[in-house]
Amino acid sequence: MMMSDEKVVSNPDPQPSRAWHAVTAGFLGWMLDAFDFFVLVFLVDTLATQFHVTKTQMVFTLTATLAMRPVGAVIFGLLADRYGRRRPLMANVIFFSVIELLCGFAPNYTVFLVLRALYGIGMGGEWGVGASLAMEAAPPKWRGILSGILQSGYPLGYLLAALAARFIEPAFGWRAMFWVGGAPALLALYIRSKVQESEAWKQHRAPSTRAILEVVKQNWKSALYLVLMMTLMMFLSHGTQDLYPDFLKSTRGASRHTISYIAILYNIGAVLGTLLFGHLSERLGRRRSMICALLLALAAIPAWAFAGSIFTIAIAAFVLQAGVQGAWGVIPAHLNELSPDQTRGLLPGLAYQIGILIAAPINSIEYALSSRVGYSWALAGFETINIAVLIVVLALGKERKGRRFVSEQVTRV
Repeated sequence: MMMSDEKVVSNPDPQPSRAWHAVTAGFLGWMLDAFDFFVLVFLVDTLATQFHVTKTQMVFTLTATLAMRPVGAVIFGLLADRYGRRRPLMANVIFFSVIELLCGFAPNYTVFLVLRALYGIGMGGEWGVGASLAMEAAPPKWRGILSGILQSGYPLGYLLAALAARFIEPAFGWRAMFWVGGAPALLALYIRSKVQESEAWKQHRAPSTRAILEVVKQNWKSALYLVLMMTLMMFLSHGTQDLYPDFLKSTRGASRHTISYIAILYNIGAVLGTLLFGHLSERLGRRRSMICALLLALAAIPAWAFAGSIFTIAIAAFVLQAGVQGAWGVIPAHLNELSPDQTRGLLPGLAYQIGILIAAPINSIEYALSSRVGYSWALAGFETINIAVLIVVLALGKERKGRRFVSEQVTRV
């Protein structure tokens, strides 16, 4: 029974400025992280020649990065649930920026491979911490559109990498593209000065690391579902993006400049998709919005993989990535809403990164398939099956759209 000197005060929605600073930090961190990853996509042939290795070995460095991401999710996710979101996010940004900078000084393939694996730790830690900070700061009624804005950092990072491939690499060489990737360390200053700690974390902070892991154990069925969903989402994004520049060069004879322009175009489509379907998820629901986006991507696959005209391929790639990243635009909100309060720094990022661990061989698989069934069928066949399975998984799942992360508080008066 409540005493007369107490009353329940509903914690109001976070202040707009607070939400925007948190989303901006998460958005910039993810955009710059994605830039650092996708720089390599445009340098596979160049670095194979530079380091005197096969192209297959250079593709493996992409796999090494993806495979190490769960390690970063565990390290930085546990830190975020124990000690708050801000400091682990600052440490993460500095870490992956320094490693990216060092990649530009790599003297040989072995050193480069080790650095790309270490970079995977930083990349794996950023998303979970940044997404939890942003989604906990976002008012529930804005969560869908802000989720789309946050996730749009990923295709924007890819777009920046395409611009760097077009303008920086021809003028300054491949090492300069990695040196530019050291600049994100400055983001830590913005986080320190502008971003406030999460009120939801303060309210639901777990007393120990063991307590955090116990909550994950208690929710193991939900955790497995999230991992399955994210594995399929990783097959979707990396299976349509990572090797596509090489596909255009190998099967259509596209020049480096043409490939960079097409990449810029389809990443513009990706950004628009994240914003559109993130916004629609507030009306249609998280799962329905994602399924609509996937159907759009599915419809674009034939022209995306088999069209003979570069113009047609470019338009199809624009539409396909609008669908692919449209589905991704809902993910930050959807995963955080499905995660327990005490593990929101760890579980979304861990599910995300275990998904990429399982999907890490995607580039090697598709590249191997291309030698047997052709590049077009390797990409189109794999993704058609993957999208169909993903739609079923989403349809059978659940959602908690609009869930509040900050509880009502009892305040003494």
